[in-house]
Amino acid sequence: MTDKTELPKTFDPAAIEAKWYPHWEGTNAFRPERPGAEPYTIVNPPPNVTGSLHIGHALDNTLQDIMIRYERLRGKDALWVVGTDHAGIATQMVVERQLEAKQDKRTNYSREDFVQKVWEWKEESGGAITRQLRRLGCSMDWSREQFTMDPHFSKAVLKVFVDLYNQGLIYRDKRLVNWDPKLKTAISDLEVETREVQGHFWHFRYPLADGVTLDDGRDHIVVATTRPETMLADMAVAVNGEDPRYQSVIGKFVELPITGRRIPIVADDHADPELGSGAVKITPGHDFNDFEVGRRAGIAAADMLNMFDAEARVVQTADGLIPAEFIGVDRFDARKLVVERMKALGRLVPHVVTAKDGEVTEHDAEPRTIQTPYGDRGGVVIEPWLTDQWYVDAKTLAQPAIEAVKTGVIEIVPKSWEKTYFHWMDNIQPWCVSRQLWWGHRIPAWYGSDGQCYVAETEEEAQALAGEGVTLERDADVLDTWFSSALWPFATLGWPDESIPLPAREGLGVGASVASELPSAPGTQ
Repeated sequence: MTDKTELPKTFDPAAIEAKWYPHWEGTNAFRPERPGAEPYTIVNPPPNVTGSLHIGHALDNTLQDIMIRYERLRGKDALWVVGTDHAGIATQMVVERQLEAKQDKRTNYSREDFVQKVWEWKEESGGAITRQLRRLGCSMDWSREQFTMDPHFSKAVLKVFVDLYNQGLIYRDKRLVNWDPKLKTAISDLEVETREVQGHFWHFRYPLADGVTLDDGRDHIVVATTRPETMLADMAVAVNGEDPRYQSVIGKFVELPITGRRIPIVADDHADPELGSGAVKITPGHDFNDFEVGRRAGIAAADMLNMFDAEARVVQTADGLIPAEFIGVDRFDARKLVVERMKALGRLVPHVVTAKDGEVTEHDAEPRTIQTPYGDRGGVVIEPWLTDQWYVDAKTLAQPAIEAVKTGVIEIVPKSWEKTYFHWMDNIQPWCVSRQLWWGHRIPAWYGSDGQCYVAETEEEAQALAGEGVTLERDADVLDTWFSSALWPFATLGWPDESIPLPAREGLGVGASVASELPSAPGTQ
């Protein structure tokens, strides 16, 4: 008589999965030996080590799993590359919030000690993510699990940076960035969220210098602003060259109240004759539009005035004209103080409101709903800040991508989206890749005491470039996470080394074949 095993009345997927997944993984079912088989590879977009997977990960990984299992059943050497992303700013913020919850902060630690804490968090969070992927049944090759800050991956990142620098495609420049005063770092446009804020619109009278008057006899120009504090660093007033009200004063000067700075009146299409007075105050060091107006007016970035420190408190400008009472004041408190001083000087144009009954009242400003940029992690208003950062020449690197679509090498489906693609690529801006963080790939640049920069993959190579006797200090910044993430398909398959940075080269099939065909990463040829 044969033994009978009674099937349970209810299906328990957790028990079944807990039994069979380790069996599949232990018997190498996700990467059977298939020398000579046709390679098929999916490189899984690495999830950030910032917590747990969400429903989007579940959907995306299920679709990838369907494809990889199907091709494996067809006899192909199917490889599904798995790993996690260090997620620079996101991960650092998680750890900083943990410290804040304990009434602690990052600056209480050395850079090395804080980074060690992040590594500890990575082990905890990364382990949770890989457990979730296993629970999903993802048939990934876990023997090849990688991390964007593994030694071999970091080597690829540094090589690309140095190669692009040597080709003139990475450079250091002074430009405006989205600055988060809470996190004290530059952030990308994608990390900025716009919120509607109930604010105000102030109007000021800027006196014309040298006895000049407008054609109507006025001795001043009226400008409007939502950020009065920035007038402390104004460098010009822009008017439209076709605006008859101001043609006679283009090239003349204004003498700023409070600072006494003498600034030119310039013609620029940025000034719209139909908006307000048609005259615009220009603060090139603290506004993206003003930055471009300033450059068109011949003001070099190095000469643009900066009036804030990293925490958005007022600092003295290079010309030393900001009164002492403003120095060290928070930007929003400085706003109130500027309005008070302008009102006391008789330079504030009141906002007049007439009620239905005819009663007239005056207010300091006109109420306005203002689209205001906030950092999505720091949660504070972003400050356009003029600072030295590292940039990638995205416009040059975009040309092969544009050509690939134009020639049909890459097809965009549906074709109607080509217009959007070309608009994006044709108008692409320099990519700021430096971040003022501690967690991430540190920029491979060293500076001598004279400020001379030496870019190399190692400190020894930088020292060789600088020569004996030159004391070097490494750049404190790290790279934007996306700089390394872009190299994921290359570095995970062995580039730039000949050998795969994994347990064994034999039997890796597609990994070995692809790696051997990657002489250089994108943009490094």
